[in-house]
Amino acid sequence: MFRQIRDDIRSVFDRDPAARTSWEVLTCYPGLHAVYFHRLAHWFWGRGLRWLARLTSHVGRLLTGIEIHPGATIGQRLFIDHGMGVVIGETAEVGDDVTLYHGVTLGGTTWNKGKRHPTLGRGVVVGAGAKILGPIVVGAGAKIGSNAVVVKDVPAGGTVVGVPGRLVDEGTAQQQARFAAYAVVQNQDDPYATAIQTLIEHSRELEQAVADLSEKLRRLEEDAARRSAEAAKPEQLRAIK
Repeated sequence: MFRQIRDDIRSVFDRDPAARTSWEVLTCYPGLHAVYFHRLAHWFWGRGLRWLARLTSHVGRLLTGIEIHPGATIGQRLFIDHGMGVVIGETAEVGDDVTLYHGVTLGGTTWNKGKRHPTLGRGVVVGAGAKILGPIVVGAGAKIGSNAVVVKDVPAGGTVVGVPGRLVDEGTAQQQARFAAYAVVQNQDDPYATAIQTLIEHSRELEQAVADLSEKLRRLEEDAARRSAEAAKPEQLRAIK
């Protein structure tokens, strides 16, 4: 038990540069408290004490702002940073060394019983506000960007951003190795956003080309009108004579 607590505290130091002392982590980190409440609630749940399990989970939610159903399966060293608004459903499975930021939902998409919540592999990082919905699998080491909505399986090591979630290229191995604070690697371009930006720039170029052609046409019309007027002057003079 004490070794598990030490591992939990060490995992916080590994993933939160704001952590200063073990006592601070143990007493002031609601994500850690939520995990301990869940372990107790899950123990009751596994022994058929369902009401007591739900009550324990409810007390944990009131104190931490984090809702973890007692039936959910949680691995070792789960780190919930900030934590407020995190919801983990009954049939969710969370692997070891997973990191969740505030506002994350591991939810279901059906009212049918059975497996209806996602499974997160080892070392997954889920950014703030992300929603992972349905009985899908997020592979080990994957990253889910902030506010993404994921409804399809994510391969191991993949990075998903956007609504709906889209798999993007992570970039260089050095970028992959760097921990991304909110599950988005710096300087990482969303290919869809890049394509839209390219279309916008192309549209501007077309608009400028049309404006240039319109200006040239106006000048040609003015020049033609001037020449027509100059050609008409001798005829008018001869008519007067």
